[in-house]
Amino acid sequence: MKYSPTIGLEIHVELNTESKMFCSCLNDPDEGIPNTNICPICTAHPGTLPVINEKAVKQLLKTAIALNCEIGMVNYFERKNYFYPDLPKGYQISQYLLPMSQNGYLDISDKQIRIERIHLEEDTGKLIHPKTENYSLIDYNRAGVPLMELVTHPDIHSASQAREFIKSLQMILRYLDVSKANMEKGEMRCEVNISISDDDQLGTKVEIKNLNSVKSVEKSIEFEIERQREVLENNKKVIQETRGWHDQKEITFSQRKKEEAHDYRYFPEPDLPPLVFSEETLQEIKAEIPELPKERRERMKKEYGLFDKTLELYVSQKDLGEYFESVVSEIKTWAQQKGIKEVGKLIQLASNYITTDLQGLLKGGEFNDDKFKITPENFAEFVCMIYNGEISSKIAKIILKEMFVGGGDPSQIIKEKNLEQIGDEAELEDIIKKVLESNQIPVKEYRAGKETALQFLVGQVMRETRGKANPNKAIEILKKNLA
Repeated sequence: MKYSPTIGLEIHVELNTESKMFCSCLNDPDEGIPNTNICPICTAHPGTLPVINEKAVKQLLKTAIALNCEIGMVNYFERKNYFYPDLPKGYQISQYLLPMSQNGYLDISDKQIRIERIHLEEDTGKLIHPKTENYSLIDYNRAGVPLMELVTHPDIHSASQAREFIKSLQMILRYLDVSKANMEKGEMRCEVNISISDDDQLGTKVEIKNLNSVKSVEKSIEFEIERQREVLENNKKVIQETRGWHDQKEITFSQRKKEEAHDYRYFPEPDLPPLVFSEETLQEIKAEIPELPKERRERMKKEYGLFDKTLELYVSQKDLGEYFESVVSEIKTWAQQKGIKEVGKLIQLASNYITTDLQGLLKGGEFNDDKFKITPENFAEFVCMIYNGEISSKIAKIILKEMFVGGGDPSQIIKEKNLEQIGDEAELEDIIKKVLESNQIPVKEYRAGKETALQFLVGQVMRETRGKANPNKAIEILKKNLA
């Protein structure tokens, strides 16, 4: 029997504000010393009062607008009551009845995923379980960090759709600069609500908690679909519950019976006033929203005619895309000064080196503009030197590596490393004559009409000159001597 999965996602995102959600403690996800960034407010000392972080509110509104949500012009915080050791208050300040935004959507490749709500709350602390010990420790550094929760409608029907939604959302959050959204660092965490059914009625929902990678989301969905199918085919009922995910075994496991909303006893937070947004505030925030991935993809495809794989690299790695466009700007300036009309070829050449040789030097890591040493001006000069035939492809690789390691101007590197092209035609002709004398078989093959033999001879000339010969000049002299 064929079963159809129905999937909804709950995604928690830590916002990159300077301070926490309701106090002035530092919001530093990289702090390694436990209980350093804490105060009486975020550790819930009696008599302390929370104050709303204005930047966190604006970051949520920016995200909500980018995701086509309706903004709750009047909304308020509520207390979500539950006991857990890393929740210092014994409740969490969150939103429920009147969230800041709702009824949005995000388009992925094959469908539109509706967003039920995006609201703001505070994060919990972190439990640490020392190995071989029978106790747990609590680090409250994360307690009170601004946390944005996004809840989708059950519009997802496969692990691949869930993956694409999460990756697309990650990109938007990074473009908006509201969060780095690194799942491996806990800056973005996902929970999956999943059921399967063989008819139009929804099945029993199971929640999979605290998934910290896109791979875990995919694998857990695939496993849970199969687990629930086996339960139903054995004429048993799927139990509504919360399950965890075991990364090593790649299985879900039961944690507890699923709570309902009324179990949390929500009620309005008495220490915080309702939030009321003006149309003027929303317009100001809309004006701050940058070009988003979808718009960048469409514009760059039209402007540069890039292949899909290259285009996706520039869109998914925002800094790399911006670097490419800075290089293009420098190339256009240079081409205008030199009267070069084939700007498109120069741009394509630059893109080829960025997506192949440069990516090889990065060794699969993401481009980081803050640490990258090659300025757009120097990269543009490097590309123009290749285009003009001033350096061979072999020398280009040497120069690019030097620029990658230490920065610097390509012309200066050529002088320092003695990589100048052989400018003396007589010297190049002597080298070519020696190559021809040492390679009589390809010489005879070329003269017999085998064109590929010429490329072999060019390669031998480049080898003999350690890449310092101009390939076009080498071909010209070779043909003259082979005539």
